[in-house]
Amino acid sequence: MFGLGTQELLIILVLVMIIFGAGKLPQVGSALGKGLRNFKKGVNDAEEEIEEAQVEEISEKKEETKKERLIFALI
Repeated sequence: MFGLGTQELLIILVLVMIIFGAGKLPQVGSALGKGLRNFKKGVNDAEEEIEEAQVEEISEKKEETKKERLIFALI
């Protein structure tokens, strides 16, 4: 996990407990969880918008191709 060993994680946990206190840890964890959830949602929304734009672009190109074929057929 990011090259962190057990000792490093324990040191970080102790520092967090000293800074925030044991009573605030659930609130800090909840805030971190909500932040990660919102970040993932934002990334997924952006990916969906990109996919929709690509699909729309492909359908527009198909429509243009149909029009060009119709024009060439009339000539």
